[in-house]
Amino acid sequence: MEPEKRMDKRIRVDLNLELEQNPIIISPFESLSEEVLFLILDLLNWNPLDRKSFSLVSRSFYKLESCHRRWLTPLRSDLLPSILTRYSSISHLNLTLCSRLTDVTLASIASLLSSSLRSINLSGSRSYTHKGIECLADKCFNLEEIDVSIRVDLGDEVAAAIGKMVKMERVNMGRCRKVTDLGIGCIAVGCPNLKLLSVKGCVGVTDLGVKLVAVKCTKLKSLDVSFTMITKKCLPAIMQLPNLEEFCMTGCLGIDSKAFVILKQGCNTLQALDMSNCEHMTDSGVLSILQKCPNLFHLNLASCSSVNVSILSGLKSMCKLGSIKLDGCKVTASGLKSLSNSCISLKELSLSKCLGVTDEGISVIVAKHKDLVKLDVTCCRYITDESLSAITSSCTSLVSLRMESCTKLSSKGFWLIGQCCPKLEELDLTDNDLDDEGLRSLAGCHNLVSLKIGICLRITDNGLIPIGHSCPRLQELDLYRAIGITDKGVSAIADGCPHLEMINMAYCTNISDESLKFLSKCSKLCILEIRGCLQVSSAGISAIAAGCLLLSKLDVKKCCEVNDAAMFSLARYSHNLRQIHLSYCSVTDAGLLVLACLGSLQNVTMLHLSGVSPKGLATALLMCHGLTKVKMHSSFKLSIPQALIEHVESRGCSFHWMNKPFQVDFESSELWKQQSHDLFVE
Repeated sequence: MEPEKRMDKRIRVDLNLELEQNPIIISPFESLSEEVLFLILDLLNWNPLDRKSFSLVSRSFYKLESCHRRWLTPLRSDLLPSILTRYSSISHLNLTLCSRLTDVTLASIASLLSSSLRSINLSGSRSYTHKGIECLADKCFNLEEIDVSIRVDLGDEVAAAIGKMVKMERVNMGRCRKVTDLGIGCIAVGCPNLKLLSVKGCVGVTDLGVKLVAVKCTKLKSLDVSFTMITKKCLPAIMQLPNLEEFCMTGCLGIDSKAFVILKQGCNTLQALDMSNCEHMTDSGVLSILQKCPNLFHLNLASCSSVNVSILSGLKSMCKLGSIKLDGCKVTASGLKSLSNSCISLKELSLSKCLGVTDEGISVIVAKHKDLVKLDVTCCRYITDESLSAITSSCTSLVSLRMESCTKLSSKGFWLIGQCCPKLEELDLTDNDLDDEGLRSLAGCHNLVSLKIGICLRITDNGLIPIGHSCPRLQELDLYRAIGITDKGVSAIADGCPHLEMINMAYCTNISDESLKFLSKCSKLCILEIRGCLQVSSAGISAIAAGCLLLSKLDVKKCCEVNDAAMFSLARYSHNLRQIHLSYCSVTDAGLLVLACLGSLQNVTMLHLSGVSPKGLATALLMCHGLTKVKMHSSFKLSIPQALIEHVESRGCSFHWMNKPFQVDFESSELWKQQSHDLFVE
């Protein structure tokens, strides 16, 4: 046998012996098909940490997670090229958290996602120009949705670039104040498939541009021309749109009642109409448009002084109307009586801040509309338990009930809510005379998701504990200035409400670090507000940081015992933290510098931090690349080099210089509530 063949045989024998002695262990996960793994990833969409853990199982899992992801909301624009190299199949890109986006960045996005990108949201982002949008138009030929809103400096050149996107279906240019009819015309001509257009606050847009859109974009389903300079001249063209379903004309002062009275043709496809804040609209105009749009489902007449008995009586013919918003209107008992005889399909009614609402009106309308699922009577201060009795006995299918500042209600009325509204998911009783008896009765609402009981000064742990035991679906809890709540009550919430995402305990002066240690078990908690909780220290914040990894917003203003130790814990664990309020805390330069290492941090408020020096502050500002908004005391403005401020601003950060005096103490909740009520009376 030749030497080379003998050597090859010996190598194969040695290899077989090695495999027998050290067999390769194949993970059982590797046997799962791609379809099964994609189904698993579908269930992990809500928690980014779960997806990250999935991708770290193996190389194949890492690759599959990259291929599966379709939605992306990055925090830093400078990392986008490397991120999109991995996630090359992104179809929906949300860049609202990236305050500064250059044309180079948009060009890079266009190259990397040329075939997959369907939707991009640039709302509020700065620094890019029409050149960046042109790159998207040239390369992303499947782009169907774009949002460039809240950019007051963008003009017709950007609109013209959008007009080159032939597959475009949804465009939001709200508050792009330099856009005129010329730019809107480019979109109208170039985007024949347009289905949604918002030019809200585009004061340069007039009848000419809107008429051109109505003529060219016949597939349009949603149009928002709020706060523009349009008049009656463009209304006929709008009403002739064959597929229009939503029309919003909030604050259009150039349109009066005559515009609708003389209108010859209505819109049979229109389902939602928003005429709120139209000061020149009278009952004749409202009645005219209602008669010409018989298929309306949602009607918003908020802050329209013209809403009277004749309009509400005129709703009789609107048999499909399911949602009415009359916030801030002069609604009377007779008006509600007229409304009760109309709208047989009514499901949602909002009467927020309608001062003429009384027990008589509420009783009449709920007796006729027993299928209501949403009712808002915020600041209707004349209603009593009589109204609650009528509501709970008639509308047993309520899902949402908002009754903030209805100060004449008592425990008897709140007891009725708990007994008769088992389907309730949202309940707002802020600033009411709620006591423990009333709060205990609300434990009967087992499906509660959101409960707001702030400024209810009579509630204690005895009322809150039953909520924790009986409402396992609770996600949002507002205890603002509920001074009777202690660690014991918070413990019950933490134990019984594992899905809690937001809790406001600001000025709950009897809670301590123990409450935060209990809440650290709520792994989904992302918003924590504890300003003015003097017994809270760094130990409690550290527990929250370690246990609540999704924490994105933290308010510890006037928590004087919170110091650098808390900042070190936040820097170590809270990699999703985007907003923090540190005023009056005991943080020094060291704590601020380590906090600045958080790449996710965007919004910081820090007034009266005695341990922070101008040098430490300047260094922290340089280190924190993702900042978009900073509130500081004006005394620092002269201490920090102007060149440094300009450099940070060039990265997309805006400075808000405050001149608030130092406050040693804060007023009691009782005094604060009395002053608020006095202000309302005035």
